[in-house]
Formats: sequence, C-alpha cells, structure tokens
Amino acid sequence: MALYKSGRELLVPIKEKPFKLEKEIQEPFEKHISTLRDSEFVQSGFTIRSRRIDTLCFAPRSKAFISIGCKRDRDASVVDQGFTYRSLMLPYKSDFILEYNENTRKHLRRDDAD
Repeated sequence: MALYKSGRELLVPIKEKPFKLEKEIQEPFEKHISTLRDSEFVQSGFTIRSRRIDTLCFAPRSKAFISIGCKRDRDASVVDQGFTYRSLMLPYKSDFILEYNENTRKHLRRDDAD
C-alpha cells in the first residue's frame, strides 16, 4: 500500500525505507501499543513450548491475549504462524495469565481472559 504525506497542495509519496532488523519495527510498536491497539503490553519475546512470540499483549475490552509477529519482509507463513500461536493459547492459557500477572503487576484471573 502506498503511503503519502501532505504537501503544499498535493500529496507527496513517502519513499519506503526497509528495516534491517525486525527489532527496529518491534521496539517502537511495543512502546506505543496502548495507543495503536488499545492493548496492554505484556512481554517481548515470550517463549512457550519452544515457540517464540515476538510481542504478547492483552486487550482488556475483548479480554483476549494478542500475539504480534513482526516481519521485516513479506512472508507467506504469517497465517500459519498465527494459527500456531492460537493453538498454544488455548491449552496453555494459565501460562499467558501468569506472564501477564508477573509483567504488569496486575491480577488477571482465568475468567478475566477469553
């Protein structure tokens, strides 16, 4: 998708500047997650059952954990990766809740997360 900025009277295209590392995308995204996604940041690089989730967040309104994978390049396996993360969230819900409680210093109960 093309991006533009407002010029004097015209829209000016913004030239794409590729990232060298996924971390360059991940860090500012995590820092501003509450503004961008109305979510709470939980953990960066959360590992469960030998799978690493780049960014783990929690959305209080929907009572749902959100896994975010940052990609530097276009990658067809993103959908498969999302299904893998979801399949981890269902049987290991307590691990996600424990991670939330330890990192946010708040108390989330099993019934508080869907």
